[in-house]
Amino acid sequence: MITDNLIVRTMNRSEIDLAITWAASEGWNPGRYDAESCYQTDENGFLLGELNGEPVGCISVVAYDAHFGFLSFYIVKPQFRGQGLGIKIWKTAMDYLGARNIGLDGALAQQDNYKKSGFQIAYNHIRYEGVGGGVMPAAIVELKTVPFQELVAYDRQLFPSKRSLFLRHWIEQPESTAFGFLKNGYLVGYGVIRSAHRGFRIGPLFANDEQIAEALFQALLAQNPHAPVFLDVPDTNLQAIDLVQRYQLQPVSQTARMYNKEIPSLPINRVFAVTSLELG
Repeated sequence: MITDNLIVRTMNRSEIDLAITWAASEGWNPGRYDAESCYQTDENGFLLGELNGEPVGCISVVAYDAHFGFLSFYIVKPQFRGQGLGIKIWKTAMDYLGARNIGLDGALAQQDNYKKSGFQIAYNHIRYEGVGGGVMPAAIVELKTVPFQELVAYDRQLFPSKRSLFLRHWIEQPESTAFGFLKNGYLVGYGVIRSAHRGFRIGPLFANDEQIAEALFQALLAQNPHAPVFLDVPDTNLQAIDLVQRYQLQPVSQTARMYNKEIPSLPINRVFAVTSLELG
């Protein structure tokens, strides 16, 4: 069997850039500098499938802690599909994450396969596209001026685990901007916009209410006039849908956020854009 010649191993840092390139080829439009955040979060969380020494597939299984992990970058090169190679890569990845609750964003064509592996749909993410520009609003601060532990504590309310290592690198990517919104001296929302293979991606956009989200959204759009801007919005957050529609962003694709154990109890009404379809 061809799968007998497939070796699945941990990627080194430079090979993660290969996974980013493959994802770009699939039309996923990953961030140009996401690889470092991935690697720093879990150095063992990217797996490469090699057939007779040739890279043919990959997957990411980033373990945020002992209880939660996120799966993505599940790609087999087109000419090697349909031969069982992906399944072997998948099983190796699932073994790595073990008993953790695992999240992923599944494309429509793969959702039935994920369901067969025990995943259930929590809600959908709709990707919207617009154009940057506009006026920078008041009351916005650079996120680096906010004490880092305050950011970590705020983010933990909106993500299934604490992710200090990830956030440290995510908000300091090249060609990115991170803003916060303070109320009575406390962080009540933040957002990041970063360079992608096409245009820019906003993520996350977390806020306590729609007005705070809109101010942050305006600030992020203003950073890149005339450039394409994308963000992935939970379809259960109707205020978020209303916000992007008011700014005339258009839906371009959709995925399903899925989990293989319990669906985390998170205030999705405060998630106006998910951090990343690749990292949760």
